[in-house]
Amino acid sequence: MTSQHVVPPEERSAEVPAEGLATTSGPGGREIVLLSDPRVGRIPVAECGEPLVELDETFGAARAPVRVGLAQRLRRAQDDLLAEGLRLEVVEGHRDPAEQQRIIDRYSGEVLAEHPGVDLRELEVLTSRFVAPIAVAPHVAGAAVDLTLADTDGPLDMGTAIDATPEMSGGRCYFDAPDIAPEARALRGVLAQALGSAGLVNYPTEWWHWSYGDRYWALASGARAALYGPAASR
Repeated sequence: MTSQHVVPPEERSAEVPAEGLATTSGPGGREIVLLSDPRVGRIPVAECGEPLVELDETFGAARAPVRVGLAQRLRRAQDDLLAEGLRLEVVEGHRDPAEQQRIIDRYSGEVLAEHPGVDLRELEVLTSRFVAPIAVAPHVAGAAVDLTLADTDGPLDMGTAIDATPEMSGGRCYFDAPDIAPEARALRGVLAQALGSAGLVNYPTEWWHWSYGDRYWALASGARAALYGPAASR
């Protein structure tokens, strides 16, 4: 992962180009496609029907429900791709649509306070830096986890807390944010190597958010279709 300059939040805004795409400027001005981008919504879903399963206690106390294929890849990352003494600490998996909407409502209110006067589309784009629209939300599909690295003493310092918003973290929540400690940067690289090798993709505005089988995964990986649509709670 390259070290790049992060534009401070007050100087960085999500963009809504004339053609209706939704991107934001990441470190060094790198374009990041956001989950509100119509290119994500246009990805077809070829639902494979996999059920939700609970991750076991080796992934932490949350016992997060996720799709079977994601659980298998997390197991491979933890058992085969991480150095001895490290493990994945998963704090969240599947969300039902009502919970997703509550997070959208809460954060969009925070965004409005920071960016008064934005129109509804701009608000959706800005909000999607941190939480996805329900229709394409990886968590609603059971296709995503929020996680960190841990050792025998507990979770490690990855540069920000999980779920630190762009405003709260000064942009350090972006995966490639350079203005974090070298140790945290190295640990993010370790996380990316293990999870990327297991087939997951990261949402670049949130270092902790990784997914497999959803629409964003399909767009990022070049798959023709997503494997998972919205999943019913168990």
